[in-house]
Amino acid sequence: MTTEQFDFTSFVEGGRRDLATLVRLESVSAQGRMLPETADAVTRLLEAEGFTVRRYDGKVAPVLLAEAGEGPRTLLIYNHYDVQPETPSELWDSPPFELTERDGRLYGRGASDDKGELISRLAGLRALKARHGGTLPLKVKWLIEGEEEVGSPSLADFVRDHASELTADGCWWEFGSIDPAGRPVLYAGLKGITCLELRCRVAESDLHSQFGAVVDNPLYRLSKALASLRDDSGRVTIPGFYDDVRSASQADLDAVATIPDESASLEETYGIQGFLGGASGAEFYRRLALEPVLNINGVHGGYEGQGSKTVLPAYGFAKLDFRLVPNQDPEKIVALLRAHLDARGLDDIEIVELESHEHPSRSDLSHPFVRLAVDVAREVHGQEPVLHPSSGGSGPMHPFVEHVGVPVVAAGIGNLGGRVHAPNENVRVADFGAGVRFACEFMDRLSRM
Repeated sequence: MTTEQFDFTSFVEGGRRDLATLVRLESVSAQGRMLPETADAVTRLLEAEGFTVRRYDGKVAPVLLAEAGEGPRTLLIYNHYDVQPETPSELWDSPPFELTERDGRLYGRGASDDKGELISRLAGLRALKARHGGTLPLKVKWLIEGEEEVGSPSLADFVRDHASELTADGCWWEFGSIDPAGRPVLYAGLKGITCLELRCRVAESDLHSQFGAVVDNPLYRLSKALASLRDDSGRVTIPGFYDDVRSASQADLDAVATIPDESASLEETYGIQGFLGGASGAEFYRRLALEPVLNINGVHGGYEGQGSKTVLPAYGFAKLDFRLVPNQDPEKIVALLRAHLDARGLDDIEIVELESHEHPSRSDLSHPFVRLAVDVAREVHGQEPVLHPSSGGSGPMHPFVEHVGVPVVAAGIGNLGGRVHAPNENVRVADFGAGVRFACEFMDRLSRM
């Protein structure tokens, strides 16, 4: 029976009910809210479909490893049940932890990232079982964590220690999207990341600003440090930063060259005032997927209230992240940053490492598992898929490639206006339904590969 002939209506509706249940659970890992309760709810959903679920303690939240089905092929799925904080709550147009439908979209924290992704796959698995008379025609291993939004501090060690239990023909990653033209967008890699704070203190207490004549200013020193880290084109200026960068393959470059240019839609959606160097087309996506980058996330210190306050702040700090590409090592990048600051007389600026580092990862675009995902996406969406060699974002993909040795592909239900990590996070109703159909067909086709 083909996807067109099979009626997915009840499975999509059931999935929406399950998604509403999970969205109500405020599983904010950054604040330790409702993580065991959400792990319990996910466990119940999996066990209802015949999964054996093992639960392991993580540093922040439980890690779930579930298994069901039999067959010559094995699919490993990775998802997470934790979400970002909902703040600022006043910018939501409906309660953040209540799944609400408006104008063809489902709103709620986690509606897309990542509860919507998880539930669309579970609903697709139910449909697959119904198609096969109640049986699952392949083995499915499902790894679901609750720490992804705080850097997955437990996952790398967990995957390394359980690598023999995670062997599979391929790993289906936790996200993906549909572009403004309705094309499915898939990814075969993720950038690495390291998140840091630069801290500077010049006194134990704020001073009157008259002392600026004789006491240095921590915000000036931080500004000097930050300005030294990249040039006007965005290229990082830390010596040695690019030394280990693995050259992109011809397949990677060819893939980037064929990506439809949706930069104008991004510009319009977010009100962007222009791109670095006027990047567009293949150059836009080459930078996004294949180039490392430094981001300054925030600079803080001193007086920030209304009007003036003539003060010389005692302390200031800046938050930043590096997005890395194969074969850059996060720890080496931190060491290079330290040497760079010291060489410029900024040895008083402290570097504090924040969330766990993520190493970069990129799978072979020609691997049959990756090609299968592309083929199924084409059939389900009726449009030519867009395959990126790497997302510009980051996640804990590297341990799966390094320790388990599986190809990884990301395919899912997000959208450009999905407001992931922001107020009014959402998924389009039509995309959720397509995600259910994709899940069913992808697993069915894999079982017969």
